[in-house]
Amino acid sequence: MAFLNAEFLQTLYITFKLAFIATFLLFFVSVALAYALVFVKFPLKSVVQVISSMPLVLPPSVLGFYFLVAFSPMSAIGKFFNETFGIRLVFTFEGLVVASMVFSLPFMLGPIQSAFASVPKNLIEMSYTLGKSNLTTLLRVILPNSKVGIFTGAVVAFAHTVGEFGVVMMIGGHKKGETLVASIAIYDELEALNYTLAHQYAFVLFALSFIILLALFFVNKKFTSWG
Repeated sequence: MAFLNAEFLQTLYITFKLAFIATFLLFFVSVALAYALVFVKFPLKSVVQVISSMPLVLPPSVLGFYFLVAFSPMSAIGKFFNETFGIRLVFTFEGLVVASMVFSLPFMLGPIQSAFASVPKNLIEMSYTLGKSNLTTLLRVILPNSKVGIFTGAVVAFAHTVGEFGVVMMIGGHKKGETLVASIAIYDELEALNYTLAHQYAFVLFALSFIILLALFFVNKKFTSWG
């Protein structure tokens, strides 16, 4: 059976490994960026907001193409990572992580930014009045009062990374055991007319999406009832 096939399980492992790592790293980036956009005044804030939202409207193939160009060993970014860290970003798992973080950024940043903006100002001002630092206020006041937004952003970013196709295809290709994820495997199996295996990959992603949305509904409902 395909569900017990080593290649099938390996592809799912890479898919969820990518989603977990990208979501984990993206959390810290999104919290820092959301804090800056909500609480810090700086020039060109609107430009930063627009750039961070671009993946929402850009076709994945377009974004993937520019990732391919930017991460190429001949480019400044690709050369820097290659020479400094010994990491190639094109057709590697590391490149997939970076590209997935950028492409999923607005899906996590949006809910967290909205949650930060909804934190009562008097709680933040009280923290500063008591002599607490910005970092302490963030950790003790802002984050605890933004649980729904953080959870929503993390879940949506995770699900989006799992199901992404265009960017992953452009920057990672479909190297078995390294960059082949479930969404690409479905395409490959359809091309090979292997509809049974394609259906099994698709069913796993469908079931995961249903479970994630169901969990998101109940958690949000519970947090709302507590509030």
